[in-house]
Amino acid sequence: MTSTIRRADELTRRRFMSRTAQGLLGVGLLPASSWAQDLASGSGNDLRRKPTARNVIYLYMSGGMTHLDTLDPKPGHENGGPVKAIPTSADGVMISEYLPLLAGHMHKAAIVRSLTSTQGAHQQGNYLMHSSYNPRGTITHPGLGAWLCKLDGHTNRALPGFIRLGGNSRGGGGGFMESQYQPLVLGGAGQGLANSVRPEAISEQDYNDRLMLADAFDESFHGKFGGQKAVHAQKAIYDDAVKLMKSEDLKAFDLTQESEAVREEYGENGFGQGCLLARRLLENDVRFVEVNLGGWDTHSNNFPAVAGRAATLDQAISALFADLTRRGMLDETLVVLATEFGRTPRINGNNGRDHFPKVFSCMLAGGGIKGGTAYGLTSEGGDDILEGKVTVPDFNATIAAALGLPLDRVVHSPSGRPFTIAHKGRPITELLG
Repeated sequence: MTSTIRRADELTRRRFMSRTAQGLLGVGLLPASSWAQDLASGSGNDLRRKPTARNVIYLYMSGGMTHLDTLDPKPGHENGGPVKAIPTSADGVMISEYLPLLAGHMHKAAIVRSLTSTQGAHQQGNYLMHSSYNPRGTITHPGLGAWLCKLDGHTNRALPGFIRLGGNSRGGGGGFMESQYQPLVLGGAGQGLANSVRPEAISEQDYNDRLMLADAFDESFHGKFGGQKAVHAQKAIYDDAVKLMKSEDLKAFDLTQESEAVREEYGENGFGQGCLLARRLLENDVRFVEVNLGGWDTHSNNFPAVAGRAATLDQAISALFADLTRRGMLDETLVVLATEFGRTPRINGNNGRDHFPKVFSCMLAGGGIKGGTAYGLTSEGGDDILEGKVTVPDFNATIAAALGLPLDRVVHSPSGRPFTIAHKGRPITELLG
């Protein structure tokens, strides 16, 4: 951005502001209760419950995390392969030997072992998990972070309410919602927020003069067309970019302010540092932070690949639980561990596992979740759901319910079509405090 601003006199005002903004912003589930009955009947009574969580850290395992080798091991069965099960701090709950550090925190978490998806391809499964809707060519649906900010508001007026680290899901962003609900997308945690500091070569007075000149150039245009949504949204992006550049909260992105010991605790890798950044952002009143860990698409050599991915996850998520607990933040922070589908219980000829949307596992922790439990029951070989089937919209409705969001609140797309946060999903109330 330094060279761009130094050439600002040669650039048009619109190109300068556009580059600035782009660099900054990237621009048996329900018991018998009146609340449950209203939800089932779709009465439209603004259904919500008292929130037990305020913010979300959403850890997404991109590629399809194998349930048998992580959260629902099947030792002794041929489908289980060589993976052993180990006891955890939750009485009677066993998880994979690949997650020994997480095992010590399972009393804080609830595994959902009976998830099922209707989508078995990565892009479609990823989209459904993030948005609760199947992809359509004519519309992009919002993700949970956008819904949270839309229905419950921002807290920090300088920082975006929704930030994503890595990953690429067409259904995980702001979708059809207005510009203020779009996520700030960062490529990596250690890079800080690019192009967010005014170069020393440009004085503050010169910078403010250029902003005033830009406003003057736009005055007649906005006077004529400012009522149009697209024009208003574009101006809002520029205003937010400038506000963020001047905010003291930019320090939240600077991981060098953390001690070396803390950074090492999370793991010196992109995902671990992303989890650390997520905690820092929540401390600065960001509402929803998603951190992605890829590499779970294990069609071949499943076991060594999963062992490596699980080691990265294990260190980071256990450090996150410990850190949030130390700081008194876990009670108001919902930590979600999610993926688009599971992997085939039967091991293929390449010693791998293929896509398996029929059964998979995810996890919820903190934020009022009743920890120390595993919800749902799968078959001996992990290839079928025996009890407590949970759809993707049900899982997302559980997250929304923990946040106290109204499950039947209708938001219309620009074309006038009605949508709700979890697309008729019903929350797993047994897991909610």
